[in-house]
Amino acid sequence: MREPVLLVLDADPSPRLGRLAGRVLVRHVDRAGLAAQLPRADVLLVWDLASDAVREAWPGDGPRPAWVHTASVGVDRLLCPELVGCDTVVTNARGVFEQPIAEYVAGLVLAFAKDLPGTLELQQRRRWRHRESVPVAGSRAVVVGAGPVGRAITRLLMGLGVEVALVGRTARRTIRGAGDLDRLAARADWVICAAPLTPRTHGMFDTRFFGLMQPSARFINVGRGPMVVEGDLVDALRKRWIAGAALDAFEREPLGPQSPLWDVPGLIVSPHMSGDAVGWRDRLGEQFVAMYELWLTGRPLPNVVDKRLGYIPGTDLDE
Repeated sequence: MREPVLLVLDADPSPRLGRLAGRVLVRHVDRAGLAAQLPRADVLLVWDLASDAVREAWPGDGPRPAWVHTASVGVDRLLCPELVGCDTVVTNARGVFEQPIAEYVAGLVLAFAKDLPGTLELQQRRRWRHRESVPVAGSRAVVVGAGPVGRAITRLLMGLGVEVALVGRTARRTIRGAGDLDRLAARADWVICAAPLTPRTHGMFDTRFFGLMQPSARFINVGRGPMVVEGDLVDALRKRWIAGAALDAFEREPLGPQSPLWDVPGLIVSPHMSGDAVGWRDRLGEQFVAMYELWLTGRPLPNVVDKRLGYIPGTDLDE
């Protein structure tokens, strides 16, 4: 029996796959070499989270990996018609990033409510100016995206006393449907995007949406950058349609030094880091090794993505 071939679309630092030594032939490849190597691989590990190489190199007819695993939650950088239409299984890194992202969102909510950006600015200017802060408990949030990330955000904000409405594609017992979003957003103090990027969600946060929000409300995106029409958000902040926003994902990354987003009043910019708590790469490697051992023995894989939807379908909240 031949040794299975694991192809790794690499990034620095490479994944730690120690327990697989001697059990699989590991080949590391970059974007330029991916297309030539894909037909020879049994499994593809997409370790380079910022690459579109799989979508560009995926073969049509002929040999291809039986399983593709991405070390991220979103799969929009992978999916192309050829991959969606074939029998290759796609899995993601659900279970690694949810709690860190939820903590990051909670930190942003608290920072906005207590005006920590204003305090730091005044400190740098050596100015003593007393202000009143906004209470978090009793405020209202809408979390857009009812997957594991949205659920983790919901639980943590509810622990702070926030009244949270969780919005998914369709309504279920504990989740509001997309048709409820406008009404909920018009009453919310916080609108938080944690949804996957699909044709339905691309550009959904635009001038029309920001016009629905209260002038005192804030918008936070820890989902995908192309879900937000950045020019429309800039206009909404400059016209004071909303009080503030925080972006952790952008239409193009990294954000260049000439981008106008750096200087928009009321906007917090962070470099796509909300889920990257210390040790996250080790956790991703450990998760993949455990999944590979399941695959090698023919047992069912967790975290299987519905390729036509572009995410893992969910159910009601656990609690």
